[in-house]
Amino acid sequence: MTSGDNPPTFSDGQSPKLHNEPLLGRRIDHERLYDQDDDLERAEGEPIECSSRQSSFDFADAPLGETSIQRNWQARFHRYATFCTRFIPGRRSKSRPATRAKPKYLRVGLSFVVITLLVLGVIQFVSLSFLTLAAIFPNQAAYIVDHWGDPSKTSQGLLHWPTDFSRDIQPVPCHSHNDYWRKVPLYSALQAGCIGVEADIWLVDDDLYVGHSTSSLTSNRTFRSLYINPLLDILTKQNPITKFHPNRDSILNGVFDTDPTQTLVLLIDFKSNGHTLWPYVQAQLDPLRQADYLTYFDGTSRIERPITAVATGNAPFDLLTSNSTYRDIFFDAPLDKMSVESPSSGQGSKRGASGDAPTDASLYNPTNSYYASTSFDASIGTVWSNPSTIQLENIRAQVRGAHNQGLKARYWETPFWPRGLRNHMWKVLIEEGVDILNVDDLKAATQGTWGNWR
Repeated sequence: MTSGDNPPTFSDGQSPKLHNEPLLGRRIDHERLYDQDDDLERAEGEPIECSSRQSSFDFADAPLGETSIQRNWQARFHRYATFCTRFIPGRRSKSRPATRAKPKYLRVGLSFVVITLLVLGVIQFVSLSFLTLAAIFPNQAAYIVDHWGDPSKTSQGLLHWPTDFSRDIQPVPCHSHNDYWRKVPLYSALQAGCIGVEADIWLVDDDLYVGHSTSSLTSNRTFRSLYINPLLDILTKQNPITKFHPNRDSILNGVFDTDPTQTLVLLIDFKSNGHTLWPYVQAQLDPLRQADYLTYFDGTSRIERPITAVATGNAPFDLLTSNSTYRDIFFDAPLDKMSVESPSSGQGSKRGASGDAPTDASLYNPTNSYYASTSFDASIGTVWSNPSTIQLENIRAQVRGAHNQGLKARYWETPFWPRGLRNHMWKVLIEEGVDILNVDDLKAATQGTWGNWR
C-alpha cells in the first residue's frame, strides 16, 4: 500500500478493523421486529407506519468494511417494513390504501350455508344407509311375502287357491275400447280391472274373425280363440267342483275373485251385414250359454250372469227382439236419442252405432238393451278446456234419458289428447252420471288420480 493510500480513520482515531468477527452480537434482535396483530390495532382508516424498530437500523458503529452488509440489511428491513403493514386488515400505508374488511354478516351467512349443506348431506347419507340395509336385510314380513310358496318353505302349497285367477284385482267401470289391439286381448283388460271388452267381428268363410278392418284379419285371431274359449277357461276355474264345493252354486262366480257378482260385458261390434252375422254369433256363444254363463231375459226379467253379451255396430234390432220369451244378447241403444231435451238429438255419427236402430227411445229397456252409447264428438261436440253450458246440458239430458230407460250410459270418441284434457273429461263424465268410461289407456284410467270413482 502506498502513502497515498492511507486508510481512513474514524473520529475516535482508531483505524478500521478488518476482522471476521460475526455480527450476531451487534445485530438487533429480529424477534422484536415482529409485533403481534393486537399491538397494531388502530381505528379503521387511521394510517399506520412501522416504528423505527421495524423500518431502520443504526449502523453508526458498524465498521467501514461492512458497508455492503449495511446495505443488505437496510434492504431487508425496508422489505419487512412494507410487508408488516400489507396484510393488516383495515390498515393503510404509503404503499397500500386502506381496505374495508368483509362484513361480518356475510361470513356468518356463508358459514350457515356450509353448515346446512353438511347437515343435509349427513341426513341423506344416513337415509341411504338405512335403505340399503333394509334392502339387504328385509324385515320378516317382507321376506315371507317374497318367498311365499317357495319349495322347502312352510308356505309351500299355500300360494294358490282354485279361484285365484284375478286375485287382488278390483273391478273398475271402464270399457276396453278395441280390446283386440292390446298385446294380450281380454287378459290385459281383466288385469286392469275393466268390466267391459270390445271385439269387432267379420264373417269370412263361415267363421268370425276379429279385427278393426279386413286388412288386419288373420286366420288364427278368431272370435273363439280370442274371447269365447278364454272366457270358458276362466269361468271354469272360477267355479270349481272340489270336495269342499261338490256342487255348482245357483249364482255363479264371475271373472273377478274380489267381486264374483260383477258381470263382464262382451261388446260385439257387428262389422259385416248384421242379418248375415246374427246366426253365427248365436252359434259361437252357445258354449257360454250351455254353461249358464250368459245374462239372459226369461220373458219377465233380466237374469244377470258372469258374461253379458251386447251387440252394437250393424247388429239387427229386429232379430234381437224377435224372441219375446228368451234372449241372451242385448242391444247397444242410441244414447243421443234418449232425451228429446237434448239439442243434438238426431245428429249422432253412424260409425260405431247400432246400424238400423230405431230412433224411438221408448223401445229400449232392460229387457232388450244394456248400454246406451253414442259418439261424444258427434253428439256433444269438441271440448277445448271445459264443456260449455250447452254441452253440459246435453250430457245431462242424455244420461238422464238413459237412466230413465234403465240403461247404462256410455260415450265413445271422447277427447283423448292432451292427456290433461282427457283426464278432466273423464272426471266430468263420471260426475255427470256416465256409468262406464270408454278408454284406450287402461293404466291411466284404472290407476290414475284424476277422479274418486274407484
